[in-house]
Amino acid sequence: MTPGRGARQPLPEGVAPAPPNTDRLFFALLPGAPAIARIERLIGDLRNDLGLKGKPLGAARFHVTLLHMGAFPGVPRELVHAACAAAQALSIIPAFELGFDRVGSFSHRPSNMPLVLLGEEGVIAAKAFQQALCNAMARAGEDDGGGAPYTPHLTLLYDDTYVARRSIEPITWTAHEFVLVRSLIGQGRHEVLARWPLHG
Repeated sequence: MTPGRGARQPLPEGVAPAPPNTDRLFFALLPGAPAIARIERLIGDLRNDLGLKGKPLGAARFHVTLLHMGAFPGVPRELVHAACAAAQALSIIPAFELGFDRVGSFSHRPSNMPLVLLGEEGVIAAKAFQQALCNAMARAGEDDGGGAPYTPHLTLLYDDTYVARRSIEPITWTAHEFVLVRSLIGQGRHEVLARWPLHG
């Protein structure tokens, strides 16, 4: 019987299977302590009001992704070196304000939907900074995200309940730096590999 298209094919003799991906790399903005306190209060209110059961990500994992660089079997040192060189050029950009005034589910998948903070005017500067970062990565000959649409957001938790977007009291902070993050797949743990201060 001919195997189906999705069937796993045996590897040719002498070819080892590819190692599993263990690490994700991404650039991000991190909220400061006052914003984290606001975020945690909001999560508590939403869980109580909407009966959400999902576990909050927690302060150590709250972030706004700027550019996801992929998943890898270990830390790709050459990519990290190139990314750091590209990012260094952006440290001349002034610090900027970041603000989120809405919350809602970020997808309509059947379960485990991300509940996120969203914004409009409050994320314009973040969008401009993200574009500058993509341009810097492209100049370095690295993946710049391929022109995919960018929606700044901060994930609060994952839950099976869909939450329609609703307004909230704005949660704001000043982005004084951006970081390169290593996410350890399956461990729920983030490590900051490098930081770059923004002027101002």
